[in-house]
Amino acid sequence: MRKLVETIRNIWKIEDLKARILTTLGLLLVYRLGSFVVLPGIIPSALIDSNLQSQTNDGVMGLLDMFSGGAFSNASIFALGIMPYISASIVVQLMGIAVPYFQRLQREGESGHRKINQITRYLTVVILILQGFAYLANLKAQVPAAAFAVDPSSFMFKLTSIVLMAAGTMFVMWVGERITDRGIGNGISLIIMVGIIARLPHSAVAEFASRTGLGASNGGPVMLLIELVILFFVFAGTILLVQGTRRIPVQYAKRIVGNKQYGGVRQYIPLKVNAAGVMPIIFAQAIMFIPITVAGFVDSESATGFAAVFGNFEGFWYNFTFAVLIIVFTYFYTAITINPTQMAEDMKRNGGFIPGIKPGRKTVEFIDSVMSKITLPGSVFLAIVAILPAFAMMAGVESSFAQFYGGTSLLILVGVVLDTLQQVESHLLMRHYDGLMKSGRIKGRTGGGAAVY
Repeated sequence: MRKLVETIRNIWKIEDLKARILTTLGLLLVYRLGSFVVLPGIIPSALIDSNLQSQTNDGVMGLLDMFSGGAFSNASIFALGIMPYISASIVVQLMGIAVPYFQRLQREGESGHRKINQITRYLTVVILILQGFAYLANLKAQVPAAAFAVDPSSFMFKLTSIVLMAAGTMFVMWVGERITDRGIGNGISLIIMVGIIARLPHSAVAEFASRTGLGASNGGPVMLLIELVILFFVFAGTILLVQGTRRIPVQYAKRIVGNKQYGGVRQYIPLKVNAAGVMPIIFAQAIMFIPITVAGFVDSESATGFAAVFGNFEGFWYNFTFAVLIIVFTYFYTAITINPTQMAEDMKRNGGFIPGIKPGRKTVEFIDSVMSKITLPGSVFLAIVAILPAFAMMAGVESSFAQFYGGTSLLILVGVVLDTLQQVESHLLMRHYDGLMKSGRIKGRTGGGAAVY
């Protein structure tokens, strides 16, 4: 406790760090307040106990509501959340592999990245318009007519609502960028994390009431205690997944005369067991949201059946497809973020080599082989963590609380918290203050800020 108080005092002494933390908290507060601003033409009190509220208690709709921090069920101007931007980012990154134009932009440095960001924003607007129509169609079907102060089928209501929701998402993107530039941590990651945390108290109270309330016949307090113990171990395992590394020894020469190396120092290249972080699960989740969007446009029985199968959070096909997509995207994202050829060239340029491995092509093959071997268990464990909420619900855990047993919620919480604390610790150590932990430095998913997208 004394250590904690001393650390808080040290943080408060660093003016730059204090300003960044206050800026971050202020912008997150603006985002949270905006999630309660209801679309014009809708009566907020009529949304209470509506089908829209019950629809977002569990399943994929519950995840959508969680990502938006409750704005989805509130019919807020932020109802579409940040997912359209993440979906657009996924599409652009995939095009960077297959389309020569985007590959050329990636090689152009800062100017190319600016063009890519601009294209991503344009694509975000297109996705927002499509999802806006789907959201309004779902809103009309789930909310009673008394909740609308105007005709929900009118062109003007649809136009103004879609424009406001699109503007809301673009504003949330702007808030995230301001947090990244002037605050602490990655803005988009923190916005998603705050939305998840906002659901935790209500979910925990609902689970506590279901286990200990009058007439409870599902295990009572003993089962609640078992749930908390299991949650602790899942949480600890997720931290290990985020921080796990495989170190490759590299011998560096102190001086080179001719072809001979004299002296030397051994260092290690840390390769992450899960180098892709939370990105694969975000990619897969964005794709799994597509059937829900399609269902908003199509009313045929076949489309409804397809959407129902992949909209069932506890269903076999939903979880099987979700797990396979996560494993595939883990390999995909690791391949585009880890470049063995560049690592081998940098190593050779600095007079380094891996003991027992020839420099050049052999080193590239060795690093690639190691990455493939450690990515497989990492991707499988990531997939298991992602589908744990479905097993928790099958075991009788309340649906909204079950989402904290794994999946996107837990991974984002662990990853973003660790990376934000890592940035705070870097500021402290740079000013010669003690870090946040006595036993070594905090390890995040990356060397810098956490990036969910």
